[in-house]
Amino acid sequence: MRLGYHAITWGGLTATAEGVTSVRDLRYRVAGDMTRALHDIAAAGYAGVELFEGNVLELGDDLRRLLDETGLELVGVYTGAGFVFDDVREEELARIAVSADAAARAGASQLVVGGGSPRAAGPHAGDLDRLVIGLDAVADLAAERGLTACFHPHLGTIVEAPDAVDAVLDRSRIGFCPDTAHLAAGGGDPAALVRRHGDRVRHVHLKDLDRASGAFRPLGTGDLDLDDVLAAVRETGYDDWLVVELDSFDGDPADAARTSRAWLADRGFGAP
Repeated sequence: MRLGYHAITWGGLTATAEGVTSVRDLRYRVAGDMTRALHDIAAAGYAGVELFEGNVLELGDDLRRLLDETGLELVGVYTGAGFVFDDVREEELARIAVSADAAARAGASQLVVGGGSPRAAGPHAGDLDRLVIGLDAVADLAAERGLTACFHPHLGTIVEAPDAVDAVLDRSRIGFCPDTAHLAAGGGDPAALVRRHGDRVRHVHLKDLDRASGAFRPLGTGDLDLDDVLAAVRETGYDDWLVVELDSFDGDPADAARTSRAWLADRGFGAP
């Protein structure tokens, strides 16, 4: 398995302001220096990088230059949508198609997808079914572009709890991107979920979790049994990218990247 790192730590998750009035223009992005991020990730000993869709589109042709400079491979591009609102699904999918086109041009293999918007008045009957319709449509448009789409369950959506994760994966065709900390914070056992849905794992996000505070942490500095997660991943036969994704860090993001890389090296993933 090869090791990658997500650029989110160099600025945290933001979104395009245009999305307030235009679903078509709403994209994830990091409001940080992507040149610094990619150079720091390469210097820490990772072979790949994952980016948000907005940063891929903003970088344009400069992304290829940065990848060449750093020797990094673009592993995946992260996108998402609400997927529970029938009247905006067409706009959401049109936007994701633009992001998928950019991901394919930049050489990515994975389209990582979050989704499942919680409603202000609470969930409506059939919201999970509407989410599955959207996710399967994304799987199809990704495949048309030579990408593999995988669903990333996430806190703050209607797919936090393990029973919701099970329900979506049982009803859909999209691949599974387990995120260790999000699954644990949502009440699940990450290793058990990987084992239960092992035939669907297409991508992996690793981060640790301080259960007392709920803070995401670099690998080996929280409470999760990540060794069991890695054992579960190996049991599935998965042999592709492991991407460390740390949403935020109180300090130099390069330090967090090095900490996680050293933890992985201790487990046989090569010297950092």
